[in-house]
Amino acid sequence: MFLERFFPPSPAKIAGRRLYDSAAKQARSPNLYAVMGAPDTLEGRFELYSLHVALVVERLRGQGETAAEVSQATFDAYVRGLDDALREIGVGDLSVGKKMKKLAAAFYGRLKGLDEVIAALPDRAPLEALVERTVAPAEGGAALSAYLLKVREHLAAQDTDALLGGAVSWPEAA
Repeated sequence: MFLERFFPPSPAKIAGRRLYDSAAKQARSPNLYAVMGAPDTLEGRFELYSLHVALVVERLRGQGETAAEVSQATFDAYVRGLDDALREIGVGDLSVGKKMKKLAAAFYGRLKGLDEVIAALPDRAPLEALVERTVAPAEGGAALSAYLLKVREHLAAQDTDALLGGAVSWPEAA
């Protein structure tokens, strides 16, 4: 943006953008669609973007003030990404706000659902139900659920300071 030349973004905003970009790239992994059966549709992609970002936000929760700032910046980048995507597919300016409100509500619903699923672990049935209800994979929710648990474990094993700097790695989507 123009103003960023005069007012550079904070380190938290930079890290949040990096985390979002990485989550979005991971959510586009072809195996999520070709092997695990996630529908390669706008809705299917939205769900996988949302779940990846939600897992990052969940990982940063309770890690202090800087983590809260990075988490918020990650969510803000996610919202900007959705806004840009809506405009690219031709949604008019007057409709973008209404659609964004619905998408934000859906994201918070996924985050709440993820919290409930995590509370139920090690029972995987609630996670599979969440995946089947939201992503609706052709092959059922077992493969995607196992992958999402692997992502959560992989994120948990990463150094918090590295995450706060925007560095994140993801397990292979196989």
